[in-house]
Amino acid sequence: MHTRVTRHPRREPPAAEAANQPEDYTTFGLRTDRVEQWEDGAHTNGRAGTYEWWYFDAHLDDGAKLVVVFMTKDIAAPKKPLRPVVRISLDLPDGRSFERVQTFDARDFSMATDTADIRIGDNRFVGDLSTYRITADLGTVAVDLTLESEIAAWRPGTGHMVFGPERQLEFAWLPSVPQGRVSGTYEVNGTSASAAGVGYHDHNWGNIGMTEVIHHWYWARGQAGPYSAITSYITAHKRYGYETIPIFMLAKDGVLLADDASHVTFETMGGYTDAHTGKPVANVTRYTYTKNTTSYVVTYTRHRDLSVVRFTDEASGVKRLLARLVRFDAAYLRFTGELRIDHLEDGTLVEHFVDDAIWELMYFGHARRE
Repeated sequence: MHTRVTRHPRREPPAAEAANQPEDYTTFGLRTDRVEQWEDGAHTNGRAGTYEWWYFDAHLDDGAKLVVVFMTKDIAAPKKPLRPVVRISLDLPDGRSFERVQTFDARDFSMATDTADIRIGDNRFVGDLSTYRITADLGTVAVDLTLESEIAAWRPGTGHMVFGPERQLEFAWLPSVPQGRVSGTYEVNGTSASAAGVGYHDHNWGNIGMTEVIHHWYWARGQAGPYSAITSYITAHKRYGYETIPIFMLAKDGVLLADDASHVTFETMGGYTDAHTGKPVANVTRYTYTKNTTSYVVTYTRHRDLSVVRFTDEASGVKRLLARLVRFDAAYLRFTGELRIDHLEDGTLVEHFVDDAIWELMYFGHARRE
């Protein structure tokens, strides 16, 4: 299967769109020329109906792949009150994988509004857009890491996606460190290893459950040669006409080259249905940015799955039964494979780089029938 998707004409409200008009910057109190430190601070207070998380991942020089997330609550339960969560996912080069999730009492949680400073129990996620320290210990897996930014904080426009006729429903995304150097240690069952490699940090929040406004998304980031890419393709909920929102950032040697998603075409190829989740998955996803005679083609080719999870897998007893009764069908898939970045001029290939990457498919809705 080969599917090419371009942006649809604007539909009448209810709408789903990136909030990138001049007045949107005023609404959210943002500058157009730079990201400020307070933007990586808390935007919610944990009340019912909101959610927020700070995400970090790293590709380490020893071949390990690491993800750490600090959340105000389980993202599948945004209507619940504050109940903080720390998640660590570690894939070792010897093939072993560890997935640890721990929920904490609200009394063991704090977060600052002027900078990233999140405490969940004895775990900390602290930084200032330049340097971050991430420490987390979930028993069998622990990390103590420093992330130093190599590419300035960036956001796609205001970073806000808005939904509904009054644009009052929000989902926001801030890539605080599009790329950085990682150092420190990780520990498995009491055995420590040095950590060095390339890392990334972003920050998400919203005032409406994602299952109510988003159907699914592909998201990826990676580095190949002198290029660094952040890409996403978000499909809104059925009630918003499955409107699509592409996101694209490409930098070379730390300098931003392209980030205007209106010049991007998204394609999927090699589709199959995942046996565990029942979700349609693309073996290949491709983002093509074309402006005038210049094109950049960013292609992700899946080699294997790192994680395949139905949200009901992590529920138990009554919660699982209730989820099935309401036909809650969310799933998360994380892949590893090849990232290829091509630079073309007048259709002629002038640069080509290949490296490893990690990307994800988050699927909140039921699988759509073609």
